[in-house]
Order: sequence, then C-alpha cells, then structure tokens
Amino acid sequence: MAKKNQEDRVIASNRKARHDFEILDTFEAGMVLTGTEVKSLREGKASLVDGFGQFYRDELYIENVYIPEYLNGSWTNHAARRRRKLLLHRQELLKIERKIGEAGLTVVPLSLYFKSGRAKLEIGVARGKREYDKRQALREKQDNREALRAMRERNRGNA
Repeated sequence: MAKKNQEDRVIASNRKARHDFEILDTFEAGMVLTGTEVKSLREGKASLVDGFGQFYRDELYIENVYIPEYLNGSWTNHAARRRRKLLLHRQELLKIERKIGEAGLTVVPLSLYFKSGRAKLEIGVARGKREYDKRQALREKQDNREALRAMRERNRGNA
C-alpha cells in the first residue's frame, strides 16, 4: 500500500501559472519520455515554471519543462529542456487547437505527477491576467485569510 501512495504523487506543480493566468479548461495528458527522464522524475525533480504548449503538425508538444539529467545515466542521458510530445485523444487536441486559435489564449503546464505508474501532465488552456487582476486576486485571498482568522479567534474565545 505504501508503494501505491508513492506512485500517485505530485512531482511538480506550477503555482506561478495559477497566479499569472486565468485557467479556462484543464486536460490530463500523458507524455512521451525516455527512460532516464522517468528515472529522474521518480527522484522527484522537475520544474514547470517556464513551460508552454505548442502545436507542430497537428500534435501538441510541451516545451521548456525542466527535467534534470539522471545522475546515474550514461551517454544515453536526455537533454534537460527538450521538446516532449503530449499524448491526448484527437477530440481533445482539436478542442485545444480551436481554443488557442482565439486571441490571447495559450497552453500552460499546471502539474506533473505519477498516476498508476505513468507520468501525467495536467495542462490548462489559459488567458494571461493583467497586473490589476493579480493584485485583486491577492487582496481577495488576504481578505479571506483575515476573515477566517477572525472567526477562529472569536470561536476560540467562546469555547
């Protein structure tokens, strides 16, 4: 049972994307990886911060996702920021392609995790937030935190 919990774990998440973008739709995609990439991911190291999705010949690829070289690898090691093909159903690819055809929409990686032993990438079709939207979101988050803190203090005083 401990092995199952270890396999279904998040390797990397892109918190910056949720701050910088308004996520309109999310998809779960498999990835075409080499053996050393999988071994490196099992060590729990990856970064999605600068990643983005792009179409080449009707296929969706994720670029600029950092998976470090496997330390025990040999000459067969992979390039850390290579372009990786995403595995999605044709209907999903068409839906994503239609959406990013609109002005201002892009594909961003949200989280990278193992599911049933296979590496999966959660991607989102997103629109960039303006600076004032980011400030407003931070203000709302802070207001909610202060409200919860005040209610907790009030309830603590009654108990």
